Amino acid sequence: MTGRVVIVGNGMAGARLAGELHAREGDRKVTVLGAEPHRAYNRILLSTLLAGRIDEPDVELTEAAGHGIDLRTGVPVTAIDRSAREVHTDGERIGYDHLVLATGARAVVPPLPGLDPANLPERVVPFRTLDDCRRILAAADGARSALVLGGGLLGLEAARGLASRGLTTTVVHPREHLMERQLDPAAGAVLAGTLAGFGVTVQLAVPATGVAADADGVRLDLADGRTLHADLLVLSCGVRPDTALAQAAGLTVRRGVVVDDRLRTDDRSISAIGDCAEHDGVLSGLVAPAWAQARVLADVLTGTDPLARYRPQPVVTRLKAAGIDLASMGDPVSGGPGEELTFTDPARGTYARLRIRDERLIGAILLGDNPAVGTVIQLFDRGHPVPADRRALLLGRALGTAGATPAASPALMPDAATVCQCNTVSKGALVRSWRSGARTVDAVVAATRAGTGCGGCRDAVGGIVDWLSQAESVEVTR
Repeated sequence: MTGRVVIVGNGMAGARLAGELHAREGDRKVTVLGAEPHRAYNRILLSTLLAGRIDEPDVELTEAAGHGIDLRTGVPVTAIDRSAREVHTDGERIGYDHLVLATGARAVVPPLPGLDPANLPERVVPFRTLDDCRRILAAADGARSALVLGGGLLGLEAARGLASRGLTTTVVHPREHLMERQLDPAAGAVLAGTLAGFGVTVQLAVPATGVAADADGVRLDLADGRTLHADLLVLSCGVRPDTALAQAAGLTVRRGVVVDDRLRTDDRSISAIGDCAEHDGVLSGLVAPAWAQARVLADVLTGTDPLARYRPQPVVTRLKAAGIDLASMGDPVSGGPGEELTFTDPARGTYARLRIRDERLIGAILLGDNPAVGTVIQLFDRGHPVPADRRALLLGRALGTAGATPAASPALMPDAATVCQCNTVSKGALVRSWRSGARTVDAVVAATRAGTGCGGCRDAVGGIVDWLSQAESVEVTR
């Protein structure tokens, strides 16, 4: 298509779409309107920033900046005029031929006495945005203790980050075990023990009933009558898709903005991607689906692939907390036909659970040191048959993707094996980028985008680069 594409939202989905559009030839103008005053940044790495392992420049995304994109930060969109095909900002009306909503999601502030979402106390901070991260770091400076309300993925990452800064940290979670969407009770118990080793205390099955905060600290009241005190309270109680613009414009909204397989809303000149979009009744909430949607929509809008359709892929969830190795995928907890294998070693912080049906892996939890985690992810991601010796996966004897040969060396990894789940980058793509001249890890990352999502595959990318370097050195000396 030609004409003007306007993207509302400069987060991970909006910035990626702008980059994808720029990479495809065509006569079009792309305008990106971001409500936040910053350049686009990698929200997944905020917990690493909170832990002090990286600095702010390390979370920046550069996809849409300086590449012929009309990027405007600090410009919130206030309304959509569908009949005029315009979006309104505080001082301008901007016309579009096609509008893309990439408005993301907002942190949920629980309806507790003492919490006003529009006016939170200084020592009470949600954990969602870069500004939130800055506020937490400011409050943590000089603090001795912190409370985290919510024992999901992000809450645990925040708790681990605060503990690594020396704060006595307590997680309060209303459910019976941690990360109940991804883990079973046994895995949750092992994870709680691992966190305790890092100075994070966990309070389970106890809802909060109220909050009081002043200049001296924060008090969290619990349903069992206890009160907890700390210098800082971090809220990690989930997110809610930001659908206000779409709803006001009369688009179909359920939990998110409803889109079809081509990411179109019921207005064919408006699409939605990322955390705000609901496809086939599902909200993604993760970076890999958002970036896949950006690729599909770019193909559709530019005519690169008019038949492109978004097809959700199985998702692997990784906990990004220093010293904790956790991967959860598929449906590892519900019953039904098939095999189920488990192994638990709480003293070593190790837990594994595999669910197999028709010789295929349909779900898995791997917590702690398990050398076969990469193989398990490959089996799940590609739908390959599992090895006859199930113990090899359960207990950590690493196998090749087909379950027949050792996979300790990248030389034995199939070219089709996915190394970067977030960007769907294969080993073959990494090798091709190397042969095209990308001779360092940073150069390979820049060429392929591997490692720019959650960062969990960075070591694997480095291993492949080292292997290629050594192989080239051997060839030169022969």
